[in-house]
Amino acid sequence: MTPNQPSRRAVLSAAGVTLASALAGCSAENIGSVTANGTDGDSENETDESGNDSAPSAAGSTGGYAAVYDDVIGSVVLVRVGGDSADSQGSGGGQGSGWVYRDGYVVTNAHVVTDATDVQVRFAEGEWRDGSVVGTDASSDLAVIEVDEKPDYAEALSLVESQPAVGTEVLAIGNPYGLEGSVTSGLVSGVNRSIPAPNGYTIPDGIQTGAPVNPGNSGGPLVTTDGEVVGVINSGGGENLAFAISAALVDRVVPALVEDGSYDHPYLGIGFRTVTPEIASQAGLDGPRGVAVARVEPDGPSADALRQGDVVVGVAGRTIDDGQELSSYLALEASPEETVELAVRRDGERRTVSVTLGVRPERPATASR
Repeated sequence: MTPNQPSRRAVLSAAGVTLASALAGCSAENIGSVTANGTDGDSENETDESGNDSAPSAAGSTGGYAAVYDDVIGSVVLVRVGGDSADSQGSGGGQGSGWVYRDGYVVTNAHVVTDATDVQVRFAEGEWRDGSVVGTDASSDLAVIEVDEKPDYAEALSLVESQPAVGTEVLAIGNPYGLEGSVTSGLVSGVNRSIPAPNGYTIPDGIQTGAPVNPGNSGGPLVTTDGEVVGVINSGGGENLAFAISAALVDRVVPALVEDGSYDHPYLGIGFRTVTPEIASQAGLDGPRGVAVARVEPDGPSADALRQGDVVVGVAGRTIDDGQELSSYLALEASPEETVELAVRRDGERRTVSVTLGVRPERPATASR
């Protein structure tokens, strides 16, 4: 049986991983954190139709989900790498999802397109378009595809302006197992999660959701009931556990991928671990907070400023309670070649050191893992 490919009219009517020093260009050691290991959101080979489309019926008690689906589905696409774009069954290549970011550009996951330069994109009413991968960033698992002659109905989706609160209702829309135009619902069940990146780093500021996600959902949008993108679906880790790359990180990385084809992440060049009560006591802290420097890359940006055993308790004048806060600051607010001030506890005393951030290497150093 071929995957479900309804007309647009029919569609619209139906409506561990460790905590994140790696995103700072470092690696974490022995950090208790949410594990996002599990099913990748892309499918290497599309399967036969073995389940039901999960889109809610407009007649059901959907709490307005049908209207959200109606507003969003035209902007969601199927992305296929390899295979014959004329084959309606989608055989012969891997596939995932994506969404229209702005006119002519589609956002998906880097791990969906892998090393491909040319892909095929299918829009909601069945139109196939050839696409060119214009930028990828393995550290954030984001990629941008340029598509000519986008259908007029496929409008760009907007990103949320602030991080959603835990408990916010969200919908995951995409193509699980090649079942096009599928939707599942759930809540934002966590924020500030660390997600594994394809190149060995971790992605900070991740969104955790209970909306079911399956192979083929990768790269699709996770949206609010207002139809705004909370994040880009990245992976599912088990029943009622899935993760998305935050809108804030998308807003930071994707414009650079469109313009330059790549994105330079800031690099601090340290490995760190959780501050335990024992470490806090040795550092003269009143409780476990900050991040303990476990390792300093010898030729890295912090080589002359930090040392093993330091506890970083602040950056740029703000308090740092844990590694996720440090990683999120660097990922969302800092840039390479920028000099940042770090508040450090060393030998029981507080001091301030300055570090000029570097550009993160493609993969963590061997010593960093």
